[in-house]
Amino acid sequence: MSFREKPSPGRLLLDDTVPLTAVIEASQNLQSHTEYIVRVQRGVSSENSWQVIRRYSDFDVLNSSLMVCGISLPLPPKKLIGNMDREFIAERQRGLQAFLDSITQHPLLSSSLMVKKFLDPNNYSANYTEIALQQVSMFFRSDLKWEVLEPLKDNGWRIRKKYFLIKNKEQPKERYLLSWTPYVCPLLFSSTSESSALLIRPFSERGSLRDHICKVKPRESYLKKYCNPKKSQGLQLQDVKLYGRQILEGLKLLHDGGVFFGHLHASNVIVDDGVCRLADVENGVLGVPSALRPAFTQLRKINTTESIDVFCFGRLLYEMVYGRPPDAVPVDQYPDDPDAAVVSVLQSILSTEACKSGMPSVSQLIRTPLFGDVQLQHSEKLQIKVPSRLREALRTAKESLERRLQEEQRMIHQHRRLTRAQSHHGSEGERKKRKSLARKKSRQSAYENEEDVSVRNNNNSGSGASSPPTCPSSPTPPSTTEALTAPPPPPPPPLPATLDSSSRPPPLTSSDAAGGGRSALLSSIQAFSKGKLKRAAAAPAM
Repeated sequence: MSFREKPSPGRLLLDDTVPLTAVIEASQNLQSHTEYIVRVQRGVSSENSWQVIRRYSDFDVLNSSLMVCGISLPLPPKKLIGNMDREFIAERQRGLQAFLDSITQHPLLSSSLMVKKFLDPNNYSANYTEIALQQVSMFFRSDLKWEVLEPLKDNGWRIRKKYFLIKNKEQPKERYLLSWTPYVCPLLFSSTSESSALLIRPFSERGSLRDHICKVKPRESYLKKYCNPKKSQGLQLQDVKLYGRQILEGLKLLHDGGVFFGHLHASNVIVDDGVCRLADVENGVLGVPSALRPAFTQLRKINTTESIDVFCFGRLLYEMVYGRPPDAVPVDQYPDDPDAAVVSVLQSILSTEACKSGMPSVSQLIRTPLFGDVQLQHSEKLQIKVPSRLREALRTAKESLERRLQEEQRMIHQHRRLTRAQSHHGSEGERKKRKSLARKKSRQSAYENEEDVSVRNNNNSGSGASSPPTCPSSPTPPSTTEALTAPPPPPPPPLPATLDSSSRPPPLTSSDAAGGGRSALLSSIQAFSKGKLKRAAAAPAM
């Protein structure tokens, strides 16, 4: 049985799949200890951020709680003497930042409740198991045949979804193998309220497909099972073909009935007696965000519910073949190439070309050589009968989901472009280019200022050499001696020494000052400052 919390009226439920990032902004010494100020951000918007203050002991407690995963995290060691030294605190801060980065970038650790509480205590302080037990008790008051045996702690990564082992009082020892249709796990009971949803399905002692791949015990903590599996191994080719075809048939069945899934991964596939069945099909209808949402929101071609399921199937097929999911998508290199038909299907979904141009449909995948010749136990035509009103509601919900996805992809694309632009603007090559351009503009401005001074001086020189106008009533002009004793006009400033005699512009004459020589000289100097001056100088205008 699973219990899923829903938002109460007027309260928005957080999307737990949106990644959190954390940066230690500063540290402060308080008496005998040091506190670290951590800036936490949800998603790509810097407006959705907050600060938390943590001591080294808080980091140590978090590290201890995550040791069950079997991964050695880079937490700096303790130091009892000299731990208030400024250089030591700076070094420890860098080490704690590396510790946070290793956690927030890990797909399973980042989604665990311990990490969420550490980074966002205001939203993850509730006891979700206790809340779920209270809600389950209320549900069962109207149906007394069900009894809760025990909670299944850490059975899944979803924080607000809790699992319990229950029994039917009328048939306490019976194991339900009912199936309303092949390849989809049946629901024995379901109920919803304004704040939650409760669902009961058969409990599989053999676990999920991921339990088979990782070769672990189904009831162990999911962090212990999946973070660092020691014995994980890909499936045999015949099992890959059979399980893959059954999963595709389950997806096609849902799509033909107007039901969208979006939650396909190895933990949501139950294997029982050689038959795969999809679990948690209700997640899409309940509005539960997909565990792979951070991955497919990065790829703008994955913008429909069917393309989401195809993308998830490609990742699942990779995990069935190699014993682990791909580190990142796109994938263009495949280790230890398996059967050529397997590689062909993987490339059609996970390659760079597929992520840019589009992926095949579920029906097209079924017809590929890898799955087309697989013989199924249930070969008859399967169909989900959905009432017209429910089908219309599902269509509306599907369209709303796709609009939200496309809007989020646009926002991520814009953020990525802005980040690239900022990175390029701050790069060493770009800084050198801006400095060079600034120096060039400064030289050009200096040359133009010098030319303005030269032009003004030559204008003044020309007007002083000409004879003033005379008329009968005008006074007698000054004597020749007085004219010779007048100070001569200052010479024009010399041109820069970088100009040689062959590229030096012609001298400025009085006729140049009065005619087109000024503009010709200005053009020459401007051209020189831009590095485009020709060695053969044009003759001055006369």
